[in-house]
Amino acid sequence: MNPRRLRLGFILAAAGMLLGLVLPPSGRVVAPLTERPILFALTVAAVLLFAAAAWTGGSRAIVPGIGALSGAVTTLALLHDAGIGSSAAAGFWAMVLAVWLGAALCVIELASRRPGGGTSRRVLNLAVPLLFGAIVFYLWEVLVRGFGVSPVILPAPSAAAARFAASLPTLGQDLVQTFVRGVLIGYVIGCGAGLLVAILAHRFAFLGRGLLPLGNFFSALPLVGVAPIMVMWFGFDWPSKAAVVALVTFFPTLVNTLAGLSASGHMERDLMRSYGADYRQTLTKLYLPAALPFIFNALKINATLALIGAIVAEFFGTPTQGIGFRISTEAGRMAIDMVWAEIALAAIAGMAFYGIVALAERATTFWHPSYRT
Repeated sequence: MNPRRLRLGFILAAAGMLLGLVLPPSGRVVAPLTERPILFALTVAAVLLFAAAAWTGGSRAIVPGIGALSGAVTTLALLHDAGIGSSAAAGFWAMVLAVWLGAALCVIELASRRPGGGTSRRVLNLAVPLLFGAIVFYLWEVLVRGFGVSPVILPAPSAAAARFAASLPTLGQDLVQTFVRGVLIGYVIGCGAGLLVAILAHRFAFLGRGLLPLGNFFSALPLVGVAPIMVMWFGFDWPSKAAVVALVTFFPTLVNTLAGLSASGHMERDLMRSYGADYRQTLTKLYLPAALPFIFNALKINATLALIGAIVAEFFGTPTQGIGFRISTEAGRMAIDMVWAEIALAAIAGMAFYGIVALAERATTFWHPSYRT
């Protein structure tokens, strides 16, 4: 980023924190920051750190980062004051804007760096999304509590986190029911069947010509139409959810694997024929290695589709457990914080599953050009 723009941004952030010291933090009568020694010290520290970042041009991201952290602690502490929460005024919002601006500039500056070492690059690649996510959750928290948004409409992240921590046994049971029994079993069946059928379709051309149009057709089927049918066929327990997941994951695997099996070049195929290799040898030595990036692409896509399919299927009948069941029942009770806790559980499980597949891809296809540095 242009150093002049960075300096201007940090000057505006420092000015915003100063306005927080001058302007009233709430529309009600509350104690000003000058009468709150700890918060006053944190605010002054944020001003000085943003000013120092403006002086140095933001060359050291740690300086504005600490300033943004000081401002964030101040604003979050102010929200615990009953006179400020839901009645925040200009002084409070000036500090929030300053924190957002300082943190955003810090993330932009970090994202623009290109470290040479592998460890530094990995740390930076992890730090940037974590800091960006922290900014999003911070803004969500202060906006919801500062404007006094009803928890029925949108609870604060802190409320959802508290409910998450208080409901760990229930969340654990729901995770086992949905993910372990429904998603994993259906994922293995659907992806395994898609891979085997793709190999057969590649070996026998008429199968490929007949299955690909059907694959496009079934991929367009809505889950809300398929899920109740599977529940009627396989019952209300996990087999119906696994069937939905298998159907959802089968055709992406089929289509991607077929494309990957055809990705090898003419020269490689001619070489295998010149060696007198039969189809089995050509499949294991040429076709499958060339198709691995395509297969893992399908597996990563299916890692998220499988969880979505299982959750949607639970809306149409399930035992008294499961992420989809809990979301449906708690939404009917207007317990929106529990709904968000279940959404967070599904997001964490989906990201972890995707990450495991991505790590397996990296370990298996390290030779691929996309991984070369």
